[in-house]
Parts: sequence; structure tokens; C-alpha cells
Amino acid sequence: MKASQFFVSTLKEAPADAEVVSHKLMMRAGMIKRLGAGIYNYMPMGLRVIRKVEGIIREEMVRAGAVELLMPVVQPAELWQETGRFDKMGPELMRVKDRHGRDFIIQPTSEEVMTDIARQELRSYKQLPKNFFHIQTKFRDERRPRFGIMRGREFTMKDAYSFDRDVATATLSYQNMYSAYQRIFERFGLQFRAVAADTGAIGGELSHEFQVIADTGEDAIVYCPSSDYAANIELAEGVALLPARGDATQALLKTATPGKSTCEDVAALLGLPLTQTVKSIVLAADELNEHGEVVKSVVWLLLLRGDHDMNEVKVGKVEGLKAGFRFATVSEIEAHFGSKPGYLGPIQLLKPVKVVADRTVALMSDFVCGANEADFHFTGANWGRDLPEPDLIADIRNVVAGDPSPDGQGVLAIQRGIEVGHVFLLGTKYSADMKATYLDENGKPQLMVMGCYGIGVTRILGAAIEQNHDERGIIWPEAIAPFSVVVCPIGMDRSEEVKAAAHKLHDELQALGVDVLLDDRGERPGAMFADWELVGVPHRVVISDRGLKEGLVEYQGRRDAEARKLSLAEVLDLLKPKTA
Repeated sequence: MKASQFFVSTLKEAPADAEVVSHKLMMRAGMIKRLGAGIYNYMPMGLRVIRKVEGIIREEMVRAGAVELLMPVVQPAELWQETGRFDKMGPELMRVKDRHGRDFIIQPTSEEVMTDIARQELRSYKQLPKNFFHIQTKFRDERRPRFGIMRGREFTMKDAYSFDRDVATATLSYQNMYSAYQRIFERFGLQFRAVAADTGAIGGELSHEFQVIADTGEDAIVYCPSSDYAANIELAEGVALLPARGDATQALLKTATPGKSTCEDVAALLGLPLTQTVKSIVLAADELNEHGEVVKSVVWLLLLRGDHDMNEVKVGKVEGLKAGFRFATVSEIEAHFGSKPGYLGPIQLLKPVKVVADRTVALMSDFVCGANEADFHFTGANWGRDLPEPDLIADIRNVVAGDPSPDGQGVLAIQRGIEVGHVFLLGTKYSADMKATYLDENGKPQLMVMGCYGIGVTRILGAAIEQNHDERGIIWPEAIAPFSVVVCPIGMDRSEEVKAAAHKLHDELQALGVDVLLDDRGERPGAMFADWELVGVPHRVVISDRGLKEGLVEYQGRRDAEARKLSLAEVLDLLKPKTA
């Protein structure tokens, strides 16, 4: 490939609306061009990276036994109405009508369409298991698209969907996809972690996220450095931090804490550790009638240690809160506690509430909590003596670094990550709604057990850059770089020797199967080098008259601090194994 025949368009400065590093560098490197909010043109340089990402994914999916097909971007609403997601999904689902007034959606995912295919085509147990995948455009109408392609509205994803006879065989399909994903991300050359995750809106029984490690990542990944334990913070188990509940050693005292409404301020005022305080969070769960009207509300009091934060995903799994919850209103709080927020606690309530204590709080003694009166807290509070045992004890907090690992193999650490892949064991969630059955050996219909597996193809680009960049630009991993090698001739228009040597090296590398680009644009050396450092090509070879007189060229890897002089034969030997 010659640069003069390709399209190279770089910028010295990123547009003002570019926020994160990947957005800035992709814009500057001419890989994407903004068309609208959260919608981008993928320019030739960026598209080359996408195609390499897709190629690796496709090879490993086929290797794992998946069969490729292609489902449409626009899907009839009827399928989504069968599962209820047409109404439930909210404004992120782009709904459109055709000229006949029929409802359609622009797909954000394809569970319904794939299940429809399966219920028509997979009729017998003899046809199972089966796994289909496609790589296709998606659209989610994000309220606030940001971070370039990291949180865009239109994007490309690889979806795969497995169909099995039962949970046991579906689990094998899930494990097969999990292994395929590990191979995919290893081939990308990215540092990543597979972490246990919540199934979220997709639903299902088993779930793992594949997270690219990056300081700018939106997700917190919890892991144990001395074991294999890893989980998204939404799912990471918070074990009790006390071995057992101690005996009461203090009397219950109502203590003045004027103007101190937070656990931090109360602890500082009383000269106590923050870990001796308990914070109160008041929620409400509404019971609705068939018309969606609230007929009853139950107030809940959640108790966490003062240095801990509530985990909403875990709270949503508490019996009684699974159908949904909200933060209680001020009027509800005052009616039940007789106090404004900031001084709430589980002692001396006006009306009964459901009390849920975090595992650690349930083992605390002589703790500090709100007295349900402005400017006052109780000290020396103890379960059983001063207040009833909690209605429920549950893990409802976010873990923190240094907590014991749930597997007992060490302590937890936390790092940031960018979610780029997710695997789910769905079970029969969609097959039941859509009546996707097969006939077993006895001729009886059985629901297919499904799994779904996604990779954000275009998001991989942003995640790779967030993990691999420096002050000069992008540093692509070898496998997904737009070009592996760039040949940079200096004074090519003035020297036939340089021109001939550059073309010869380009052709020899190409013959070896190296993805090489010859920069024949006639740019000044500084501008030429800056362009390819910005674009992030892993290997650069500079050919000049002076070097050729010595029989040498300059080679520099993108991560190297300095160039080194090599013969042309040495360059060929060096680059062949690196780019094979």
C-alpha cells in the first residue's frame, strides 16, 4: 500500500468537544469523523482496524463452532412485543413506523429475531446444540452520547446466540464461548480481565464481563491478586468484616451532635472511628394495581457501616425489593421516623419499617446511629438490647480495596476497566416468551435453553487506545494496528537510490505477508514521523541517502525510546517474526 493511494488525514489539535484520550486521538489520527451526536463516519484508517478486529473475532467464533449469519438492522416490533421489551426498554430503543404505519425498531440487540429463527428452524433435539453469530450495526438512542465511539449511539457489535436442550448442555456452550472470548482478547494483545457480573436488563442466570484494563474506565473491577477471583463491583461479594458480634460494653446515650448530619462529621465530633458509625438509607417499595397505580407503599431502612456505600444492584436482589424501589420522600421519612434526613436511625420509630442490615452492621456492637431527632445521635447502640434484630441480613454494600476476598485467598484490589464483551446464560427467558421449543426423544416439546454473547467491535478501538497511548499518540497492539510497518523514505523525490530502496523494501515485506505502508507523500521527516506516531503504526523504517551509503536503515518500534541502525536484511529478519 502506498500512502499516496490511501487516505491519510491528521490533525495537530483535537476538536473542542473531544473528551477522553481515545476520542481525541481517533479524531486527530483521521480514524473517525463526527456526523451527528454519537454518530461517526469510520474513515479508511479506522476501518482497517475494525476489519482486523472483526477478522480475529470471526476466526475464533468459527473455531468455537459458531455459524455466521446476518440479521437486519430494522426489525418488526411484533417480535419485541412478544417479549414485552418493546414497551419496557424505554427511550434507548429507537422506534419507527413504515409508510403503512406499522411499528419497527432499529436493533440494539437481536435476541428476539434470533429466537424467531430458532423456533422455526430448530425443531428436533437432533439439531441441538447450535450457535449462530453475526457482526452488525446497532443503535441505542443514548440520552447523552459521549466519549466518542466509547458511548456512541450507532456502533458495531458481534452477537452470538446458543440454543441447547437443557441447562447442563447450555452451560457447556457458555463455557465454550467464555474460552473463545479469552482467545479473542489475548489475540487482540490487550490486558483484560473476565469478571463475574450482574445479568442486568438482558436477564439470565450466569454472566461474565470482559473488561479491558484502563485508568479511564467507567467500571470498577474487583479482583484478588493472589487468586482467580474477579467480579464487577456490582456483583463483588462483601463479606462480614467482623468475626462475631461483641458484647455490649456501653450504655445507650442520646448525644448532642449539632449540625452534624453525616457519619464522617459525627465520628470526628465524637472522636470515634468512622467504622463505629452506622448510616441509614430509607427506601420505599410501591405495590401497583393492574392500571399501574400505587395502592400501597412499604418503607425500608437499610443500615450500612459509616464508611460503606450502598450497592443498588445488590439491594435490587433483596426479597421484597426485587420488583423495584425508590428513595423515600421527605414526607414518608418524617411520618415514619419523626425527623428530617441526616439524623435517622433504627431506634424509637414512629411507624414500623422493614430493616435490612448489611452483614457487617449485623455484627456490630456499641455503634453510633441517628436518634431520629435533629442534632442528636445515639451512642452505645446494641442489637437485641436497644433495638430488635434486623428483619433481614444481606450483602448490600460496595466492597472496598483491602476487604477479604470471598474465596478466602487474600484481600481484594480494585482497578478500572472498560467493558467490551459480555457473555450471558439466558436460560429460557426468551424461549418461554416466544414459545421456542424443540421435540425431545419422546416427541414432547421442550423449551430451548439459550445463551447470548456480545463483543463491542467498534468499542474495542476506543478501549485499546485508552490502554495504549503516550504523549505522541496511539500505540496499537500488533494484531489490530491499521498497518504493521511504515516505510519512511527521506528525500525520495530527490534520490533515485532512496526511492528504489524504499520500493524494494516495501515489496519484499509485502511478499512476506507483512501489512506494510510506503509513505510516498513527500512530507518533511518531522511531519512524516509525527503522523505515524500519532496513528500508532507499531514499526517504522527510515531510509535515507546517508544511511544507504553505510548500507543501513533506521528501525524504531513505536514503544522504543530511540531508533537503531540495521541492514536491510536485518530489518527483514526482525519484522517477519514480529508481524507474522
